[in-house]
Amino acid sequence: MQKSLDIITIGRAGVDLYGSQIGGRLEDMGSFEKYIGGSPTNMATGTARLGLKSGLISRVGDEHMGRFIREELIREGVDVRGVATDPERLTALVILGIRDEEQFPLIFYRENCADMALSEDDIDEALIADSRAVVATGTHLSHSKTTTAVIKALELAKKHGGRRALDIDYRPNLWGVAGHGDGESRFVESAAVTAKLQSTLHHFDLIVGTEEEFHIAGGSTDTIAALRAVRAVSGATLVCKRGPMGAVAFEGDIPDSLDDGQTGPGFPIEVFNVLGAGDGFMSGLLKGWMEDADWPTTLTYANACGALAVSRHGCTPAYPSQEELAFFLKRGVVQPDLRNDTALEQIHWSTNRKSDWSTMRVFAFDHRIQLEEMPGYSLEKGGTFKELCLRAAQQVQDGKAGYGILCDNRIGKTALHKASGTDLWIGRPVEWPGSRPLRYEPQLGPDFGGLKEWPRNNVVKALCFCHPDDDEAMWQDHLGTITQLFTAARRNGLEFLLEVIPSKVGPVEAQTTPLIIQRFYDAGIFPDWWKLEPFTTEADWQAAVDAIEKNDTNTRGIVVLGLDAPENDLAASFALAAQQPLVKGFAVGRTIFGDAARAWMRGDITDAQAVADMTEKFSRLAGIWDQARAQAQGDAQ
Repeated sequence: MQKSLDIITIGRAGVDLYGSQIGGRLEDMGSFEKYIGGSPTNMATGTARLGLKSGLISRVGDEHMGRFIREELIREGVDVRGVATDPERLTALVILGIRDEEQFPLIFYRENCADMALSEDDIDEALIADSRAVVATGTHLSHSKTTTAVIKALELAKKHGGRRALDIDYRPNLWGVAGHGDGESRFVESAAVTAKLQSTLHHFDLIVGTEEEFHIAGGSTDTIAALRAVRAVSGATLVCKRGPMGAVAFEGDIPDSLDDGQTGPGFPIEVFNVLGAGDGFMSGLLKGWMEDADWPTTLTYANACGALAVSRHGCTPAYPSQEELAFFLKRGVVQPDLRNDTALEQIHWSTNRKSDWSTMRVFAFDHRIQLEEMPGYSLEKGGTFKELCLRAAQQVQDGKAGYGILCDNRIGKTALHKASGTDLWIGRPVEWPGSRPLRYEPQLGPDFGGLKEWPRNNVVKALCFCHPDDDEAMWQDHLGTITQLFTAARRNGLEFLLEVIPSKVGPVEAQTTPLIIQRFYDAGIFPDWWKLEPFTTEADWQAAVDAIEKNDTNTRGIVVLGLDAPENDLAASFALAAQQPLVKGFAVGRTIFGDAARAWMRGDITDAQAVADMTEKFSRLAGIWDQARAQAQGDAQ
């Protein structure tokens, strides 16, 4: 029977609050980054990024953190059929810091948490049968109730021909043999823990752990003796992680030396953060294991994923995509501090972006000067009108995918905040309207610190009036300010849209926009999105697309701007643009809101009439784009 999942992990699901400051005590942390966490959750995400179809069995609370985990998993492509919502318990939290390459203070907040309430009733036989493998971790063998759930899942996996793996993942304080303040402790001897683990090891086909984790599983601090003790109760392949020395696999008898097992090459890199390294390693290992690769190849995947994991902040955010892993293995280590490897980081960023924005129908009402110049305008009325624009956008969206808005935070702040959580794509302008050379809204701050306040699903949008004929001083100004903005956007985990309008500066020819695009790429600026003027010939469109794809094969794409063109003109430009797959849609404003805004500001129409007018126009433009794309795709077949 064809199965829809490659692996299901089972166990912890929590939220990691990672200290943003590096090198200090947890007591001295001033701010934190929020990520999903827990070894099974990390591995489900890590394997999904590597191309496996993965799922998770766990519980989360019926609150904001539980919803965050569920939403993040869905964005990562993880199957959440096995993630139950517990109405009585809170989602687990972990607070962590990075002191240095060896010290990682952390506190587990897991008292009566949701995932530790996992029970046999949460194990769905149909879901287990639908997966090629079940992967368990040690923490959920530490309590009788969760152990029962795990054993049921393992027995069902065996019944349905699935593989079974264990990441020992020994955390002494989660087994009750170390105190709350010893969260970073990785080994405390305990005969009771050893006995409990050994009673379960016969269930597994693959067992993975560090030397210390095999010490607890085998009941000996001599690694060879411990491995032999595990082998005495389990015929599983044993994979022993050895830190910088890589890892070694044993399929049969345990030899006298760890060096006599099967190995894969290690990677000489600088360790930035050891937390989550094992889950990254396990993700690569599971990729090879489920693809039936030989153990040297499988361990190479695992070692590479572990190396990438220890090089970045956080656990799940650090794990590579399939494209990134292939790039890293082909090219190798260029500089040991991988987080500062520009080429690698660009691939990591661009291949791990979330959400499907393959279609973009964007109502752009981020205009400021255009509204301020209208008779009857006031700041209060401008803000109210932008709320009407949002209502129109939502009426057209009506629960469908592929819709968005561009809205500013000065006049349109209320609308912008109301849009959060609506599943709209949200872009926010940062340029001072009409500025040339480019200058920014003052609320952004001189060091772009204002971006820290932005929700992570907002996209930074900057409009640059530039032209290839600009003198060198002007170009250095363009490139300097946009480099600062681009860097700040990346630092804050925000996507970046760059809009260029050369026609407002000088004459436009076939190579005008491609030359501008190349100039920005040459400066190391890689926009997630480009917003471009419509071109009048297929050749001009192709030249712009070629300029982008030559530099960045992973770009999100292009949206076409409107320039207040009449609807008939936009329809013609859409028909031409839609022939290019890299063009994802449009971002049009005044064609939709211009008439309504002028009439509403004068008091000639009501709120409802303004919304109805904009809804009709936006809906019609969306239909024109959809028809143009369908026609282009039909012509291409």
